[in-house]
Amino acid sequence: MQQAIKEAITICKTLLRNGYDAYVINAPLQEQLLLKAQSPDVDIACESNVDTLIKLFPKARADTETQALAELEENGIRFCFYPLETAEAPHPELLLLRITPGMAQRMDPARRLQLHITGFGSPTPDANVYAGFEDFKTGIVQLAGLPDETLHHNYLLAVRALRFAANFDLPLAPNTRLAIVRASTRVLEYVSATDIMNEWRQVTAESVYRFVRLLHDVHILQGLVPEVAALSCICQRRHDGSEEETVFAHTLNCVRYYPEEDFHYDWLGTMAMLFHDVGKLFTGEFFNGQWNYYQHHRVGAKVTRKILRRLHFAPEDIDLICHLVNNHMRFHFMLTDRGLRRFKGLDEYPRLIAMTRADLRAGNGSYTSFNHNLKYLGRAETPEQMLEPLLNGNEIMQETQLSPGPLVGVIREALLQAQIAGKIPDREAAITFVKTYALRAVG
Repeated sequence: MQQAIKEAITICKTLLRNGYDAYVINAPLQEQLLLKAQSPDVDIACESNVDTLIKLFPKARADTETQALAELEENGIRFCFYPLETAEAPHPELLLLRITPGMAQRMDPARRLQLHITGFGSPTPDANVYAGFEDFKTGIVQLAGLPDETLHHNYLLAVRALRFAANFDLPLAPNTRLAIVRASTRVLEYVSATDIMNEWRQVTAESVYRFVRLLHDVHILQGLVPEVAALSCICQRRHDGSEEETVFAHTLNCVRYYPEEDFHYDWLGTMAMLFHDVGKLFTGEFFNGQWNYYQHHRVGAKVTRKILRRLHFAPEDIDLICHLVNNHMRFHFMLTDRGLRRFKGLDEYPRLIAMTRADLRAGNGSYTSFNHNLKYLGRAETPEQMLEPLLNGNEIMQETQLSPGPLVGVIREALLQAQIAGKIPDREAAITFVKTYALRAVG
């Protein structure tokens, strides 16, 4: 810490001991300015008036040339005293003085422009998308200058900062994060949903889960998509029954895993994954010691349509995402040949398979039904009349001890129809079926 800052803190303690509140104004910024300053100047905010300052510090004198109350030169350091609070401001965070005219004068012109010291303003278009940010070579995402002041100039920078942090997998600087949290309500008030979604669309599919988590952490998601944010308030058992987790945590894991295999650039599919369990908020019921969410996929599709309209999605994108949400449960169950045919007749069925895979991986679920469906999915392309039974004629005669004749053909056809109906999943079941059928026919 600079010696000048230490002495300023000593002065503040003197004021505090005498019953007057005081603090060093924006100490981190002043410390940076002192590194380049030819003569050390430090600005202090205090509750006392000029007369009291002169009594406590006899060397102090009233300052009639600037907006400061008084100034004091001691040990080669010039201390300027400013009122503790600014004039009545519409926002409470503006009550504290964060930058003084003296500090602004000590900055170079470029840095002064970065700070946006003029206060509130309308967002101004800038061809440089990185305007308002410090260099990312530092390894963090940091708003330029004073984060609060920078955001006051353009609240869209809050969402852009989250986009950069998600895409580049970089942490937010602590002061930048806090500034975004403080400004979260104003981001939602002053930035249109269209502008927010334009930033969101530039988040890669693989990074959407990080972006959504950041939106939630800085309290923007709660106002933008409260239905998804509220999933953090309800729980469910993992697929393996090992432990409970929030539906929001499960959703983020699903969003993370969905684009990892065959859908690296599928932004719309990733968004469908984000909304796939939103219906659980409206269908949840605690019964017999566990949570149940019956028909959450159907309810979720209707809720998702309302959300996407509110966020100004294109109609065709809304239809696609709602279709995926509505059908995302179909591949979870062991399907018969008929079921596989119906499933494969759905639009975008490869995306539905990827959604099921992500859901199972996120919940550590069993892949038995999933692998069965994948194994026999190709059979859905074969007409029913071209399917072969699990046992041929010779095998049927061997298992039933029948002699060649019409009955063998009847049993073979019955076995085939049972397979198509999904009653015969494997060879062992087929053997049991033909033996039972033969006994009934002969007896």
